[in-house]
Order: sequence, then structure tokens, then C-alpha cells
Amino acid sequence: MFLARAVLLAFTFGLLAAPLASDAQQAGKLPRVGFLCPAAKAGPFLLSLGQGLREFGYVEGQNISIEARFAEEREERLPDLAAELVRLRVDILVPMGPAALRAAKRATNTIPIVMAGTADPVGIGLVASLARPGGNITGLTSLGPELAGKRLELLKEVLPGLRRIAVFWDPTEPEEIAEWKAYQVAAGALRLQLRSMEVRVLEDPEKAFSALTLEPVDALINTGWIGVTTRRARRTIEFAAINRLPVMGGRRSFVEAGGFISYAADYEELYRRAAAYMDKILKGAKPADLPVEEPRKFELVINVKTAKALGIKIPQSVLMRADQVIQ
Repeated sequence: MFLARAVLLAFTFGLLAAPLASDAQQAGKLPRVGFLCPAAKAGPFLLSLGQGLREFGYVEGQNISIEARFAEEREERLPDLAAELVRLRVDILVPMGPAALRAAKRATNTIPIVMAGTADPVGIGLVASLARPGGNITGLTSLGPELAGKRLELLKEVLPGLRRIAVFWDPTEPEEIAEWKAYQVAAGALRLQLRSMEVRVLEDPEKAFSALTLEPVDALINTGWIGVTTRRARRTIEFAAINRLPVMGGRRSFVEAGGFISYAADYEELYRRAAAYMDKILKGAKPADLPVEEPRKFELVINVKTAKALGIKIPQSVLMRADQVIQ
């Protein structure tokens, strides 16, 4: 399994041929980047990171080395994997998702950490401010809680009879707590009723599903940045299909896997942009001096096939705004 991942990494970065970044890096040892992933794979993100690195002249195995570690949906493994990367003396840590980011933060306060898509880094105490992050963490935010109102407005636009929505969120995950609170505020303004479904992202939500069969809702929302690499996300899509419920997710991949709609930052673009931070740090910049940047691109993705199966007619005005329509 680890050999297969090594081949994937070599394929991902090896195809991205480019000039060497600097004569100094050619002469000295290769800088090493530690990539920490809570899931079993992260192909699109690694590919996007590799594309970004190519723009700055980095080629895996020539002038940069990538050490990737995968927790395989076992969150309890993240601290040990983060500590392993620290022992390897990597030059930069790139954690994928909030749990991996927290593990990296606990493992070191000296190795630079570049985040790519953390929803609320100031609110959950990872950085002092976006303009002056301080410490050893910088990177890009995805603005998750700030999008709650827009997502509810989209659901209401495509579902005129919408009244009750079940929101799946993780009460142990600071980002999802912040997002749940934002949904509550937005729902009040839109006169929508929310039903709180507290389920950890790596848990199976069977008990929550049983509760929903007793008190039906009109739609579901799966909070958080993660796509379909967790049990909660996969099972929510399955439950929604069986019970003919539209479900909104926080990533394009959620809709590609059968979900109804998503509106979120383009996470692959965030990982491409993370390469710029890595380049600056490898050339001597300190994370504390690099402002955290916000997304430049947001994606509205709609699965028309799922909509047809649910008997939903999507307004043309919404389809025309979509960045991707899955047939």
C-alpha cells in the first residue's frame, strides 16, 4: 500500500517537469515538505500542489522532496504521523484539513506550517490575524462560515417550498462548530428551521438517520470542507438518495459523488496557491510575516442527474450561474 502511494507521488510530481528552482538548492540537500492527510488518499490535492510547485520551478526528486503520511480515516493516528514528520526534520508541513492542522501545530512551533483552506483560522485560534498571523502558521483560508447564508439562499432558490433542513456537523471540530453557528444566524433571517445532527466526520451517522425518519426534513447539509473521503459524507449521500432528499455539501467532489449541490471555495486552487507560500518560506521568509490569503475563486456545482432523480426542476437562472453542471 505504501509502495503504491510512493508511485502515486512520483507520478504526480514527476510529470511536472520544470527548470530547477535555484542553484543553491541544486548544490545543497533537497528541501523536504511533509504532507499530512487524514484520509487514505489525496490525489487531487497532491496534483494541485504539484502544479503549483511547478510554476516556481520545483520538481519532485530533483530539487524538492515530498514526504506524505496518510491516517486512513483514523484521526487518532494524526499526532504520531505529525511527530514522525517533525523527526524527519522536514522544512515545511502542509496538513490537509483542520484535524491534521491541529496535529501539526501541536507537534511543532518552529517548523513552518502552510495551511490550504482552513475555514476560520482566526476564530479557532490558529493565527493571531489574517494580516499578521504570527507564530509558525500561514497559508490560505476557505471562508467556510461566511458562506452559510449564500448556501441557504441557493437551496431556497432551487427549492421554493423549503422549510426544514437537517445540518450534519461535528461538535468536536471547531470549524464545523463555527459553521453551524453561522447557519443558525442565516436561517433566522431566511425564516428556515434547522435541525441539528451532531455526528463526527469519521463516524457512521446511522442514529441520526433513524431520528430523521421519525421527523422528516426537506433537505440536508453536510458541513465542513471534506468531500467524500469520510464515512459521514458517503453515508449521507446514500441516505439522501434512498429517501429522495436534496443534500448540499462543502466541496465539488461531494456533488460528483451523487450529492445535489455545493457552493464553496475551489480547494484545488487553494492548494496550487499554497506553493507560493512554500517557495517564499524556502527562500527565507517567515510564516509570521506572510499574511493569510482568502479564496479568489468559488464554485457552484450542481448535479442535474441527481436533481432529475429527485424530481427537482432547477431554475435556469441558477444553472447559468453554475461553474460545473454534472449531467
